[in-house]
Amino acid sequence: MDWPIIGKCRNRLWLVVLASFLLWLVLFCFYYSAPMVGDNFVKSVNFGDSNSVFSPGNSNESINELLGTNFISEETDFVKPAKDKDAAKNSYNPFTNFSAGDYGLENFDHIVTKVYPNNQTHIAQNEVDQSVNGVSSLENAEEPDQKRFKPDEKISKDSCSGRYIYVHHLPRGFNEDMLRHCRSLSNWTNMCLFTANMGLGPSLADSERVFSKTSWFATNQFLLEVIFHNRMKQYKCLTNDSSMASAIFVPYYAGLDVSRFLWYSNTSMRDAASLDLVKWLRRKPEWKKMWGRDHFMVAGRITWDFRRVSEKDSDWGNKLMLLPASRNMTMLVIESSPWDNNDFAIPYPTYFHPSSDNEVFRWQSRMRRQKRRYFFSFAGAPRPNLRDSIRTEIIEQCRASAGRKCRLLECRDRANKCYNPSHLMKMFQSSVFCLQPPGDSFTRRSAFDSILAGCIPVFFHPGSAYVQYLWHLPKDYTKYSVFIPANDVKSGKVSIQKILLRIPKEKVRAMREEVIRLIPRVIYAHPRSRLETLEDAFDITVKGVLERVERIRREMREGKNTSYAFAEEFSWKYNLVGTTVGEHEWDPLFARL
Repeated sequence: MDWPIIGKCRNRLWLVVLASFLLWLVLFCFYYSAPMVGDNFVKSVNFGDSNSVFSPGNSNESINELLGTNFISEETDFVKPAKDKDAAKNSYNPFTNFSAGDYGLENFDHIVTKVYPNNQTHIAQNEVDQSVNGVSSLENAEEPDQKRFKPDEKISKDSCSGRYIYVHHLPRGFNEDMLRHCRSLSNWTNMCLFTANMGLGPSLADSERVFSKTSWFATNQFLLEVIFHNRMKQYKCLTNDSSMASAIFVPYYAGLDVSRFLWYSNTSMRDAASLDLVKWLRRKPEWKKMWGRDHFMVAGRITWDFRRVSEKDSDWGNKLMLLPASRNMTMLVIESSPWDNNDFAIPYPTYFHPSSDNEVFRWQSRMRRQKRRYFFSFAGAPRPNLRDSIRTEIIEQCRASAGRKCRLLECRDRANKCYNPSHLMKMFQSSVFCLQPPGDSFTRRSAFDSILAGCIPVFFHPGSAYVQYLWHLPKDYTKYSVFIPANDVKSGKVSIQKILLRIPKEKVRAMREEVIRLIPRVIYAHPRSRLETLEDAFDITVKGVLERVERIRREMREGKNTSYAFAEEFSWKYNLVGTTVGEHEWDPLFARL
């Protein structure tokens, strides 16, 4: 008689267990569906449609898929903020077509490439935790082991005179912790792949024999601050005595920091680490010596990501470069503002990171022998939403070129070969001229890829190179490039092909030789090595910083202030020709709109 009762109890027990399991499953799914942009975001934002992170296309690959032979990287001419009409003059942004909320995602030019799976560098170790420590406590965080930066004992003191650099030992939250939490660096791409190998990314396969045998990596263009920091650790004139230093390096990963919060965040989140950094620096005796004017740092994105002029959450970026303390420092970015005098452009990282001079020499010799079957080429996508963009006109001219002299790679979707470094570099290596029009900003990584391939770049705005990379490229731009005014292309007044055909063959050969000679100056050597007789982009940058700081130090001793003896909006002209007096043919191109 007891069996029916026991059966009912057993059924009820199973129902309780099943209900508990379903409840646990629902909670588990909800937790892992939250936007993965760090603990700060999860704590400060109520979840809803407006705060959900949407991925573009199918770029949310799992880690297992990404460890295969194909993965997605981020190469971009990307979205800029719409600026407030009442913005301060020194924060002028010419790219007014976009705001942070236009698409809700970054306008990436992605690349698809192949890698050797066995060349991955301990992804699991690199990704310790998917959450991000609260940035508001960074200034009080634990500092790293200072013994890590060791001066080279083999270098004599005399050879380092005037070249000593002291590296601030920042709390780990300003740099190392971002790499540990690398999954939070992008909403759509697993950046852990690219932070491997000291920021160079995984090694590139070479099934089509486009690259040399070694030293080619799938380097993300936004990892420059990591690469630069690792190169600095090998700098031969480091000192642990800040009183001996000619300049002081601040290894803050500003670009990686802001990239975590560019979407679906408020201004407080985007500014928190920058404000903490300034507070930390101001307490240091090294800062008070010159009030930061001997300090420098690398922010591995374009300047417009750090020049937000209002407190509106919808406005783009943070305000790092507008902070008074930051304006005392030398800021190194991949694209500078022509209207500001404390940020300087240095080359985008390319895919080539040689470990020896001979690797560079062999590559240069190969580019000199390279057969170039295309007269000119263009890789990119149209920008129909940008009023002044000439990309549509360039694509039309390329398609209409006589005798198929133009090679076109349209970056419209992921299936296109444009997104494969092998195909892209192969096209550049096979071209005499490479067209480099502005995208969502003045500059493109593609310009440096084309120089690396020995292809003569064709620019359409002086802001794309001539007023940018003054330390790395010749002031006489006619030696290595062609300039065609964008307005002439937009109005249909000129034929790109006809202009290029008018250049004498001897001149073309001389320009290509100059481009090939420039290759060492626009690449970053492997952080574990030092080039012996060549100066790479890192070496030239450090030399430029040291010279600038020494000039400022001399002016301060003499009671002068010549650095600001001109209106800041004419910085581009002063840096280019040494004066702001008189008219210049490019004045209309840099006039404030």
